[in-house]
Amino acid sequence: MSSPPAVSSSSAKVVVIGAGLAGLASAATLIQAGFEHVQVLEATSRPGGRISTTRPFGPDVIELGANWIHGQEGNPVFSLAERHGLLSQDSTTRGMCHPDSFTPRDYFFREDGTLLSHAGVERVCGLFSKITSRAFDNKLEERFRSKSFGQYLDEAFADSSLASSFEDAAKVFEWCKRSECTDVACSSLYEASALEQKEYTCLEGNFYNCLGPGGYRAVLDVLLKTLPPGALLCDRPVTCIRWGLETQSKGAGPFCPVKVLCEDGEEFEADHVVVTSSLGFLKERASALFEPTLPEDKMRAIESLGFGTVDKIFLRFDERFWPEDCAGIQLIWEEGPEDKTIYCKQSEGGAWRESWYKKICGFDVVARHPTVLCGWISGREAQHMETLQEQEVGQVCVRLLRSFTGWPVPEPTQVLFSTWWSSPYVKGSYTFIPCGVKGVREHQALAAPLPNSTVCTGKKPLQVLFAGEATHVNFYTTTHGAFVSGTREAQRIIDLYAKQN
Repeated sequence: MSSPPAVSSSSAKVVVIGAGLAGLASAATLIQAGFEHVQVLEATSRPGGRISTTRPFGPDVIELGANWIHGQEGNPVFSLAERHGLLSQDSTTRGMCHPDSFTPRDYFFREDGTLLSHAGVERVCGLFSKITSRAFDNKLEERFRSKSFGQYLDEAFADSSLASSFEDAAKVFEWCKRSECTDVACSSLYEASALEQKEYTCLEGNFYNCLGPGGYRAVLDVLLKTLPPGALLCDRPVTCIRWGLETQSKGAGPFCPVKVLCEDGEEFEADHVVVTSSLGFLKERASALFEPTLPEDKMRAIESLGFGTVDKIFLRFDERFWPEDCAGIQLIWEEGPEDKTIYCKQSEGGAWRESWYKKICGFDVVARHPTVLCGWISGREAQHMETLQEQEVGQVCVRLLRSFTGWPVPEPTQVLFSTWWSSPYVKGSYTFIPCGVKGVREHQALAAPLPNSTVCTGKKPLQVLFAGEATHVNFYTTTHGAFVSGTREAQRIIDLYAKQN
């Protein structure tokens, strides 16, 4: 067995890399447990990570990142928000339009301007939800278990009577798949595993729990208030994590086996480092970030797990032009990008860039912003959109709204979109499981601390720990996955010192 640490919890030095929800949850848990030397290093100028609460259109918030708390039962983020009175009290607030949350207030337009009947759309959305539930509930037939999520959905849809009984059924079904891409965070469902959907766990309770006027930033503030002055340092990009050190600097204090180097030359010694960097960042930097290099199984996990991009496009108008009973405008294409024929045709080459806008699912109303619409786009099309100017993106969106609805759509007064792929310390939005990848194995390999105490006898255990949504087997993609993983790694450290008492 590994030797216990030679320091007490009160003197142990812990460095947390990243001030997103995982990092702040980890730091807050350690501080509340009595750890007095916890330093959080954030690469950017603000805490929050993929939580980005802004106020670009006035006093009310716009969420460029995380928007909702998914599920209630057993969700620590929901419990924290409820305990501090941070949840929205507006019963009319809703989430994005999705096959599971479709209502009569969602307008579905065909490319030729035809408004589809609610009954027809409802039947297709209901079938889609039923089919996806089989994958999430681990009820896939054997013939589907090795296929992509997209292939499974197509074949299950083709087996249904609805495929031939409703003229626009296939086109609405393509919209359902396009919408699902924003949940799965992949460029296409043909790249995600059907079988691995069973590992994702939906918590009981409302799926779209909305936050009040303070937005997600109010949740962060609860955690930030637990940190003592100076515990959080922003604008501190980390360039190297040296772990497994066996000798200390001459004249130094108690020996620390880890040294963290920042871009500005600053160094931090630590007994334990909790790495909460996004999977996208690790994909780009992991091979050079750690000395010695990470073990083979951890590098395999970083390389094999998928990390997709989901972006939002906000359009602000002087006046509302859509009907009062309209909660969203959804776009049904003749040849949408999640149609298998179109996907295969565009899988190679760059032709898809010319029609990037077809990946936009639609435009939904935004809570507390009566003249703002939000469009959703995912995958490589979202990454391409980030390279364009706001004016061009706004012009494309207005053209779509005018051509699909026939309404007199004015020019927007402001256009704003998220840029998660372009952010050098994020490089995407959240994790998905590609075809052929064993999700549980890779999530666990990514989460495993270093050194592994079962094989590194004599070394100080838990020198480098890993947290973040990508390290959670069942809650990847979610804020509660980030939160739970952060507290999980903090508890590992707490338990280590508890054994000495």
